[in-house]
Amino acid sequence: MYLQYFGLQEAPFSIAVNPRYLFMSPRHRDALAHLLYGVGSGGGFILLTGEVGTGKTTINRCLLEQLPPATDVAIVLNPALNAQELLATVCDELGIAYEGTQPSLKTLTDSLHAFLLKNHAQGRKTVLLIDEAQHLDFDVLEQIRLLTNLETHSEKLLQIVLIGQPELAQLLQRPELRQLNQRITARYTLAALNPAETAAYIRHRLQVAGLPAGRELFPPEVVRGIHRATRGIPRLINVLCDRILLGTYGRNRAQADRQVLSQAINEVLGETDTNRRRHALRGFGAAALLLLLIVGVWWLARASVPQLPVSPVPALAVPDATVATAAPALPPAVIATAAPAAADPPSSPAWELLPAVALQALWEVQATGPAPPLELLCDGSVRFPLSCVRGSAATWQELLVLNRPLLLDLVTPARFSAAALFLGESAGSALLWSPEGLQRVPFVELAPRWQGGYRLLWRPPEAFSGPVGRTDSGPVVADIARLFAQLDEQPEPLATQKYSAALAERVRLFQVNQRLRADGVVGEQTLLRLNVLTQRDPTAAAAIERLVALSAAP
Repeated sequence: MYLQYFGLQEAPFSIAVNPRYLFMSPRHRDALAHLLYGVGSGGGFILLTGEVGTGKTTINRCLLEQLPPATDVAIVLNPALNAQELLATVCDELGIAYEGTQPSLKTLTDSLHAFLLKNHAQGRKTVLLIDEAQHLDFDVLEQIRLLTNLETHSEKLLQIVLIGQPELAQLLQRPELRQLNQRITARYTLAALNPAETAAYIRHRLQVAGLPAGRELFPPEVVRGIHRATRGIPRLINVLCDRILLGTYGRNRAQADRQVLSQAINEVLGETDTNRRRHALRGFGAAALLLLLIVGVWWLARASVPQLPVSPVPALAVPDATVATAAPALPPAVIATAAPAAADPPSSPAWELLPAVALQALWEVQATGPAPPLELLCDGSVRFPLSCVRGSAATWQELLVLNRPLLLDLVTPARFSAAALFLGESAGSALLWSPEGLQRVPFVELAPRWQGGYRLLWRPPEAFSGPVGRTDSGPVVADIARLFAQLDEQPEPLATQKYSAALAERVRLFQVNQRLRADGVVGEQTLLRLNVLTQRDPTAAAAIERLVALSAAP
């Protein structure tokens, strides 16, 4: 009805699943990576949960499209079946013949087992995908668990993907289902879109539908209202946006406004202005209670933390939770504000260190033993237990993503070499170490001294000498596989001494998730991210805690 009016070629907000409108947010990519990893890891259960309308069906379609060609898939869309009916459905989906019109469970299981053994011998995989799995009965779930007993000496013959609403995860926590729950090799909860992703989602669908360039139908304030009303659930976003466009067309307006938004929310979600105000008041009360709790915890922490010999400063605000460093809010006694004195400021601030002093401090944050000759530490050689990497960054965000203590190479105003020990971001400023304590330094004050160079220390795997890939074997492969098993909380690694295909696929998915070059080869950048996530190397927050402990030691 409104397509020609807005210059659209087709309806942009249909709730039908259309591959052309596929929008993969970072969390959707993560969910897909987990499913692909689970399918390729050699068996067991894979679990994907999410609220209604968050995009689970979209992930399912992407998974099916990216499975290897030599894969047979059985899809069960209606799980309201008993155990016998479920096995019969699986056999029908895979084209497995069985005797009789009402075969027994044994007949169906034997037929399925024979098919799986034949598939395995031919180098093919078999995947069972069950949607809306929260509706499965206990006896059916138990029968599904027994299917994973069909295996060879090295791997399961059947991978099972369970997809459902959040109550599915709660169901699997029941004591009687603990055996099934323990066999889940990959699990992911698909959350709703955040405000920025909601805006990108709406813009993406309009562009696919042919919206002319430069035209804006949903102003930012309307998009924010859409996100609040729908809580970022894509299906609700579609329904609400469609109604908003219809209302905007009916009023002969060029773009949506708050009045149209309010009416659409009332029509689609049944929320009146009074109800929304009531919800807002409830949210305000909850926020006020949370603020009181935070203040109470901060006061207790301030009273219990030992005071370091630095001048007191105003309380440090809690850093934004989205900042990658996640530097903790420290008590006032730990952080000194890096502001010049009113008169006769020193020629160099306390946080501006000699390079050797900064490198020694960086070593002490991460190691307990004596350091090697500092002038040789960063010569490009791989050393144990800690090795040095030189890097270059163009923005502060690139440093924050590393989430670890860094030595920044500085040049003083007098053109001398200097350094700073960078520990992340706090209250909109750089958090630096100095002999006088931790200091907050405005980025604009630090920027003129920093040309982009940095150094970091990391713990390489055993016997590491360079990138590790499919042709490699030995202790370095075993060490890398153990790190991934630790990251995935799996009892057994994907490889022992030889770099396996399963390990290569896991590495590739990890690289995709970390936005690295996804080649399946383990180099320094992959290991730097892996080391922090497995706590093999200290995060920026852990480095701060160690510095505080060292400062408090007698």
